[in-house]
Formats: sequence, structure tokens, C-alpha cells
Amino acid sequence: MGFRDEAAGYFHKAVKLNPDFADAKENFYRVANWLVERWHFIMLNDTKRNLTYLKAIENAVHSGCKSVLDIGTGTGILSMFAKKAGASLVYACELSKTMYELARDVVAANNMERKINLLHLKSLDIEIPKHIPERVSLVVTETVDAGLFGEGIVESLIHAWEHLLLQPKPKNQGFSTGDYGRVIPASATIFGMAVECKEIRRHHRVGMQEIAGVHLSNSVQFFSPTCASAGSEENVEPYTTEKLSRIPGGYVPLTEPCQVMTVDFNNLQELKSLAARKPWKLSLPVIEGGILDAVVVWFVLQLDDEHALSTSPSEETCWEQAVYPVQGLPDYSVKTGDTVLMEVCCQDCYLKIQEISSLPSKCGMDTSEKDDTLSLGNEAELCDALAGLQTTSKQDGNAQVCVLESTEIALLNNVQYHKCFKAAMDKVLSALNPSKDSQSMDVDGHGSGMNLQENQNKSFLDAAPDPLYVLDVSEGFSILPIIASKLGPVRAYSSVEKEQHQAALNVISEANHFPKEALEFWLSHLEDESVVLQRPKSDKLWSIIILDVIETSGLIQQEVMEKAAISRCLLHSGGKIFPQYVLVYGMLVESESLLLESAVQGTEPTLGFNIAPFINQFKVPVRVYLNLSTLPCVPLSKPAELLRLDLMNPLLNSSSREVKVEICKSGQVTAIPFWYHIYLDEDHSLNTSDESSHWKQAAVVLDEPLQVQVGDELVLDVQHHKSNICITVKR
Repeated sequence: MGFRDEAAGYFHKAVKLNPDFADAKENFYRVANWLVERWHFIMLNDTKRNLTYLKAIENAVHSGCKSVLDIGTGTGILSMFAKKAGASLVYACELSKTMYELARDVVAANNMERKINLLHLKSLDIEIPKHIPERVSLVVTETVDAGLFGEGIVESLIHAWEHLLLQPKPKNQGFSTGDYGRVIPASATIFGMAVECKEIRRHHRVGMQEIAGVHLSNSVQFFSPTCASAGSEENVEPYTTEKLSRIPGGYVPLTEPCQVMTVDFNNLQELKSLAARKPWKLSLPVIEGGILDAVVVWFVLQLDDEHALSTSPSEETCWEQAVYPVQGLPDYSVKTGDTVLMEVCCQDCYLKIQEISSLPSKCGMDTSEKDDTLSLGNEAELCDALAGLQTTSKQDGNAQVCVLESTEIALLNNVQYHKCFKAAMDKVLSALNPSKDSQSMDVDGHGSGMNLQENQNKSFLDAAPDPLYVLDVSEGFSILPIIASKLGPVRAYSSVEKEQHQAALNVISEANHFPKEALEFWLSHLEDESVVLQRPKSDKLWSIIILDVIETSGLIQQEVMEKAAISRCLLHSGGKIFPQYVLVYGMLVESESLLLESAVQGTEPTLGFNIAPFINQFKVPVRVYLNLSTLPCVPLSKPAELLRLDLMNPLLNSSSREVKVEICKSGQVTAIPFWYHIYLDEDHSLNTSDESSHWKQAAVVLDEPLQVQVGDELVLDVQHHKSNICITVKR
């Protein structure tokens, strides 16, 4: 992964030489998403953000700051603002080779290549006089993420104040002529609020004890990486990010917004004290009863005394909000008058909010930053409150901890997914083994007693000398092999790789009283792990092979049709690949949001600077990880079937297809969102756009919007190559 810049360069050259080279295009699109992250387009299209920075920089330069250093310049837009404002010396540093080269082209196109000195360096590596001749009077930067500190702004500004900036103006001193140093942004105030949000909950907490007849053992505790980061030595981001204004199902504030902390970027001592500061407690009174799902955080960036930018969920902004999911509590319900408690610290360049818990209203307490002591009516109440806090913030030391990605937790919470797979697998296994119904396992332990049940299950596979073989090669954590083990004389193989995940599956299997032979880990049987698809034994074939066809991003998995071709050769008569086929659906929409998120829209949002042609070289035609239910868009047609991918019958496949679509509403076609109906068989299917789906959706964004009228008929030329879907629109 350390050669993304070089890989992108080669793929980009290959696409320029041959625009129809499908493999090069697909690979370039994937690395382009890494190299030039999609938020660059959104931020450059944010006119309010650009104008606010321009005015603050103009104020600073006009007040005497004539030498400027832009840290993390990106496309170079803030440097060009400084030069336009009249700064005599402008330096800009950028660590990414791709962004540095892009900034060089942008600066040249705006006739400033001799006026802005670009450095391909991390700011921490800049030395005087080696790279710049002397200290500067102004540092401008926007190296902030949704949690403010995640891009290293504190570390870079400490270094800048110590080595690159003039000394700050003494307090209470009047007009400055530029002999002092300053930073834009000048300061920030961070706010937080507890919320109820079903969408956050289903991605970070497993919400059921039984899935398709399989009991999840209390001996396994599932956590998402954000929670696991609290006790991890790895530098894991302690929050996820969401645009709360567009989160499916919305959210309910449980508390008023509360000021978490402030930081003065023009105060070196304050910056240095952040990392050393001991964690402090914060309490938020509950104003609305509900389920405590997360603490969400945003900030107000004070660029100078006159200009500020807010990332609040109530603002129309290019930023998302930081989300700290609540996990590991015995009870997540809160009522009006209760208190949400948390611990706050700045550690490893991140704002961390941890030990989130709730305190019932009967235990009145004050855990404000100024006074960390409890204030309770009597000693008994104090003990009760402390005991409650301990039980809500500590993980069960005897439980098997299993850390899953948020999409894996959402998959576990997808009831319909597991019910469908259970029914479809049962159908195949019953047909292959008619006596299965009288042999299937009673994992509920009803009737004959658990000890008898254990003895029956231990001898289960022994009584069936020729079990049916099931292989699950879907990516990530999956309990489908355990569900299969419940359906008769089955030997199920899981392809999970992580030891922690294997341990969790073993615990769940044991809790359901399955014999150890019923579940095995396939990779441990392979001499060459790169050749996953092969016979279970030299003289045996598979009854079911489960393939991952759709990525959670909304794209088709790479090489899935090649895997299907191999899988068909490994099935015995009557065996099936799941899914058997997939239908791709799409519709025409008008969506300004998709345009703004996909490409810079001319020079107007960038205040006249010519940036769009250069960064738009890295635009990709397909936007991924979309929530179609909350995407701001106007449907202009009804959904239409675009493509069929048949894993069992390749003769039904076509790599290209023309689809006629009738316009039902006048407007401008800007994009074609698409999703999938995944057919395990004719009776059991899954829709990736369903509310409970763990999959996101994707959309093809047109290069040029197309004006249409009601009744118009358009032809969609649909091309499929590996994981890439290309759709062009013709009248």
C-alpha cells in the first residue's frame, strides 16, 4: 500500500493512452479514491467555506502579515488566497506526492508558480534556512477532520510555533505591523451532544440474542473498532463520522449541546498542555428520554475575530460530525432528568470521549470539569452510583471479546439476510439428503433435556458417514456456517481469518451444543491460501458454496464471475452457489449533491481560481457508500432492471446491455443510482437497498447533466467488467 502514488501514475497513463482499457480504468478509479479523497471535491465546492477563509486571510495580510506558510496545502487554494491578498512571500507544504504535483499544476495554471514556493514535505520536516529563509508571520491550515485534531493540527502547530513562526503578539497589545506570528484558524470550540439513532446503533451494537435459530452466547461480547480503540495500544481512530443531517432514520437529541473544550491555536503553552492534560469528566443532563446510542461532536472554527465556520449538524457544511458510539452498557435507556457521563481527553492526536455511561436521576451528581467529586445525598447512594458506573463502563473479563467492523455488526443485525440464507440452504440440503428432516439438530434443547441433546449431537456426524459439505468464502465475520451446521449432517467450513473471529465462532458453536467437527476453518486446511476454491477432500465435492458478490460499498466484488466459474466445477450434482444470480436495478435522478461530491463545478465555488480541470482528473464516475433513502435527489424515472449476473448459468450473462427508460418527471439527469436484488434461489432474495441492509448503494454520475421532459425515452448502455459498471445515456 506504500506505492499508491506510483500505481496511480501508471494506471492514469494507461487510461490516457487507451481510454477503453477497462482493467486500467477500474484500477485507476480504486487508487484515485485513496489518493485524492472525495472530501476534496466537497470542500472545494463549498463556497461559504472558501469565502470565509479568503476574508480571514485578507484581514491578516492587510494587517501586516506578509510572509505566509500554508500547512497541508492540498490543491494550493489557501496559498493562492494569501498571494491574491498581497502577501509578499508564500510557502506551501504538502506530504502527498499526488497532491503536491496537483498543487504545482494548479499554481502554474493560475500564473503563480513564481510567487508560491511549494515544498513536497511534511511541515514537521521543514527547516530554516534549508527550506524557507526565515520565520513567517502567518500560518494558514485546514488540517482538521470531523474530530478536529485527527489530522495532526496540534502537533504541526506546536512545531510551527517553536521553529517556523515569529513570536506571537503579547496580550493586550494594540495594532500589529506584522512583526508577530499568528495562525489561521485562531481557535476552536468543540461541542458534544448525546443522541438516539437507530442507524448508529445497528452498526455498533449487536441487538439480538438469537439469529436464525442460532443462539449468540453471552460469553461473546461484540464491539466495533471505535470502542476497542479505548484500550488498544494501536493508534485507532476513536470515532466514526456521519453527516447527521442525512443519516437514515434521523436522530433524536437526548441532551442539549454542551461545550466540551476550547483550544487556542495561537497559544503554544496551551497546545503543548493538551496531550499532557489529565482526562476530565463531563456530564450532560438528559432532556429527552430514549436510547443512548452515541455522543456526537462538532466544532466552531474561529478563523479570526470576525470569521468562523461551524460543522454543526444543523449547518449546511462540507464537514461531517464525529460519532462516538456507546457500547458495553447493561442498559442503554435513559429518561428525562438522568445524566449522561463521559471522560474526555486528548491523546495520540485525537479527541477521545470514553467511559460513556448514564446515571439515573435519583442519584443527583455533578461531574463538571471544575469538580470531579460526586455530590450525593448519603453514603449508600454514593456506593450505588459508583457501582452503577463500574458496571456500565467495564467489559466482562470472562467474555470472549470480538471486535468487528461496523458493517459486520450491521450484517449480524440483518435478520432477513440470515433467515433467507437459512431457508435457501435448508431447501438445498433437504433435496440432497431426504432423511435430513428427521436428523436435524434441535439447538434450542427443548424436549429431551440438554445433556441428552449434547450426547446426540456429539455422535451426530458419526451417525452420518457421508456428511454434506458447505463452504462460506464470504469476506469478514459470518455465522452462516453455524446456521448450516444446524440443518442436518453438515460439515461447514468458514473462511474467516482472524483468530479472534475464529474463537468467537467456536464459542457460539459450543453454546449451541454443536460437535467440534461440525464447524471447521477452511484456511487451516489449505497449503496455498491464495487458492481458496478447491475440493473439501480429494474424493468429495461441495453441496453449497457461498460467495461474496456485492461489496458493502455498493460495488460488485472483483473477479466474482471467475470465482463462480471455479465454484461450478466443485459442486456435486444438485449443489448450488449462493447467490445463484443477481439483478442490478437503477433509476435516473437529478441530484446536485452527487455532482458536488464528484467533481469541482467550475471556477465559481473556488472564487475564480482555476482548480477544477486538475483535481477533476481524479474524479471517478461511480460514487459509492451512498444511502439512497436519504440522498438529496429527485427521481426522474421508475427503477429498471439494468443487468443480470448469473453465477449458476453463465449462458444467461451478458457483459453489455441496452435498456430503454421512460422519463416520468422533467428535469436534469445527473446520476443513475443502482442497487441489487440478490437471489439465493427463485423463492429467496435480498434487496441491498432495504432499510435493514448492511450494504450501501452506488451511483454512476454523468459527465454532463442531460435535460429531459416527461415522456422522453432514453437508452442506457450498460457495460459490466469485473467489479465496474459503466452506464452511458443516449437519447
